[in-house]
Amino acid sequence: MLVFFENVLWLLVLIGVMINFHELGHFWAARYFDVKVEAFSFGFGTRLFGFRRGETDYRFSLLPLGGYVKMAGEQVNDENANDPRSVLSKPRWQRLIIAFAGPFMNVVLAVGVLTGVYMVKYQRISDADMEPVIGHVAADSPAAKAGLQDGDRIVKLDGQANPTWEDVMLKEQEGAFRSMRLTIERNGKRFDTAVTPTLSERIGVGYAGWDERGDIQLVEVEPDRPAAIAGLKKGDVILSVNGQPIHSAGRLQELTKASGGKPVDIEYDRNGQRHVVSVQPVFSKIDGQSRWFIGVVPQPKFSIITTRLSFPDAFTESLRQNGKNAMMIVQVLKGVLERRMSTKNLTGPIGIAQLSGEAAREGPSAFLLLMCVISLNLAIVNMLPIPIMDGGVILMLLVEMTMQRDLSINVKEAMLKVGFVCIMLLVVFAIYNDISRLLPAG
Repeated sequence: MLVFFENVLWLLVLIGVMINFHELGHFWAARYFDVKVEAFSFGFGTRLFGFRRGETDYRFSLLPLGGYVKMAGEQVNDENANDPRSVLSKPRWQRLIIAFAGPFMNVVLAVGVLTGVYMVKYQRISDADMEPVIGHVAADSPAAKAGLQDGDRIVKLDGQANPTWEDVMLKEQEGAFRSMRLTIERNGKRFDTAVTPTLSERIGVGYAGWDERGDIQLVEVEPDRPAAIAGLKKGDVILSVNGQPIHSAGRLQELTKASGGKPVDIEYDRNGQRHVVSVQPVFSKIDGQSRWFIGVVPQPKFSIITTRLSFPDAFTESLRQNGKNAMMIVQVLKGVLERRMSTKNLTGPIGIAQLSGEAAREGPSAFLLLMCVISLNLAIVNMLPIPIMDGGVILMLLVEMTMQRDLSINVKEAMLKVGFVCIMLLVVFAIYNDISRLLPAG
């Protein structure tokens, strides 16, 4: 229960900072163009307390779920609609800038916070760990059908020379049903092939059936499960299973699933010392599939290089990283629309609350990194051409600027209703996804 309240608290902090920063963009732009701002509210609902400075009421409201800016004459039927300082009295190009200022400030927040983080602590995976060397190919997978094997090195990906494993994974996840052209190096010789990822029903993204090669570390050992009972702990590096070397997370899971219920002998490294333990798998339903498992979450062990960047370097790296994240977000949205990625990837408030709590418990750096990603998401989603959102407002203004006249009130009201319904359906579906992830499989 304590974890639940912690998650909610950090969700409120995360949303509060991002949305109020977003609204600050609208506020500053409105003030710049001499629009009368009646209220700047931290939160929604009943006014709790606040103060008035000039003509603006700065208030704290009952529901701390972000905030809003109330400008004079926002609606056609407002009593101040004919006020020369109302927002609807301003030229369309000024209203367009006011609408765009909100998402823009979310981008500023993402770039600024990430720059600050990098000036204090910048971490990157060593170049050697990013080399795209395949450590395991699942049987009957797209990668296996393309003739790929353990130890193959990807030297070219869709014309890109020397890609990193991150490049490969992004192409795979967003590339369901799209062929990936590869040049492979094996035993000093090179050959060309192509892999067409399928759409994984379990994780909702493209799946090629390969894993990267590297040392495999346990990042989670479930309590009261076979691995924990046998003495395995988080941080242990798995060396072999039944005498077979382990160089990928997929290979470890494959050998566990194929055990048939017989004990598996696991050799592992802990603090530089080797140990061997016998683990008795149990049969249960995991991720909708019944299989033998031991209750661990393995992933490659990376060599992390930690340093600090100067302001110019931190700013440049922040721009690069945010640009890459923005492209990934756009590709995910595009993949969902093209049905190459599942709508299971949509996360709602429950999922964001979990991520917020986990990041906060991990430390300030992790929480700020999450804030950057969510803020960037908020900026991009807000720019979608959906009525009631900033992107929809901008689209309507561009249409009116092209037509050189206002759309009718009936058309605007109909578009707002459609936009509201779309947003509500999206929120409900995202919450459904969150609840589905929390419910036990089967």
